[in-house]
Amino acid sequence: SVVGQTDSIAIVTAKWNTKQIEKDVLWKQFSFQGNIFSSNQNINILEIANKSLISIGYDTISLKLTSEFGNQSGALAAINGTFFDMKSGGSVAYIKARGQLINTNEISENDREFYQTSAVVISKRRLRIEKWNGSDDWESKLSAYEVMTSGPLLIFKNNLEHLDSSSFNTTRHPRTAVALTATRKVMLITIDGRNENAAGMNLFELQRILRWLSVADGIN
Repeated sequence: SVVGQTDSIAIVTAKWNTKQIEKDVLWKQFSFQGNIFSSNQNINILEIANKSLISIGYDTISLKLTSEFGNQSGALAAINGTFFDMKSGGSVAYIKARGQLINTNEISENDREFYQTSAVVISKRRLRIEKWNGSDDWESKLSAYEVMTSGPLLIFKNNLEHLDSSSFNTTRHPRTAVALTATRKVMLITIDGRNENAAGMNLFELQRILRWLSVADGIN
């Protein structure tokens, strides 16, 4: 559509604010004023060489801010991960960290199919995104040092993944995505939301953003 073309042009021609954090870590930020999906949007991206140390932080029994996880591990940057128990803390998704099983899936079968048919996988300092192969406990069979199920999967092997019309997909929220570009760089992406300067995005909009950023594999 003409609107989609205008939005994509705005993304690829934006004069992103950039800062080299380290040799292999580039930060990019831009605030779009009404020219992305007819809304104000604030997007932050970390581009990371896929040989850098990326790891999964966790806490099994308490609620912690993302910044606390980052500070405790001495990280350059941290983004929020998968679905968690909002009352008591701890993940409700499958997590394997530092070679150890931390948490099994605690989501109902219906929600599991929606949220956990994809995973962020880290092995030998390389990050990749995996898609459910249809088998039970598929994530536990992944050969990797670290695994975190999440979702929905947005792009896989350069193909747009199907998204249903559930409110989680169609309602604008702050969003976080992990992606691999066609050149196999890792992107950690955050979309601010729920204020007049940053509306947030639905997952159809986020999927299009990833496409315009030349993402090959991308997960919410």
